[in-house]
Amino acid sequence: MAAAVSARRRAILLVALATALPLTACNSEPAKTKAASAESSAPASGYNDQDVIYLQMMVTHHKQGLEMASLAADRAERKQVRTLAAAVKATESEELKLMTSWLKKWSKPTTSDAASNAHAHHGAAPATGAKEIKALRTTKGAAFEPAFLNLFIGHQGSAVEMARTEQSKGASPDAKAFAKRVVDSRTAEIQQMLKLLNS
Repeated sequence: MAAAVSARRRAILLVALATALPLTACNSEPAKTKAASAESSAPASGYNDQDVIYLQMMVTHHKQGLEMASLAADRAERKQVRTLAAAVKATESEELKLMTSWLKKWSKPTTSDAASNAHAHHGAAPATGAKEIKALRTTKGAAFEPAFLNLFIGHQGSAVEMARTEQSKGASPDAKAFAKRVVDSRTAEIQQMLKLLNS
């Protein structure tokens, strides 16, 4: 049996699972992101500081997620976990390109100290900091899957928290629509990972 999800992550999950969706990421084909196709590459001109800092936080968050998903795609023992990791890689790679393009069109840097501090405030840094990712890189064999799933549950729970803040405080219709998709898709991933963690 996998290790229990920490109390902090359970608190995140209570928020994330409030909008629970059917499981979708275990299809035989990795799920294709709608980010690039559903959104114009040129976002609406109206945006505020919240939109900018949200995208900057998510750029960092996605880079962490892609590193962890790449590890899982190679090391996970079960096909379901490898398929999930492949779907995450496909989706978040496209989303990363989209967010970076928006920030560039707004003439904003893709990262900032303010975004890093806000990222930590939302609980993302403690869940997926350099120390935790380094530990995951050195974890192999049967211990890898539970370590990955526990870490990634917290990681995606943080994504849901940040996206909900963007939905309530952002100004850009495109960024807020993207945040809505993040809430939906990451909630579904959390559901699936909890099922895998306990099976």
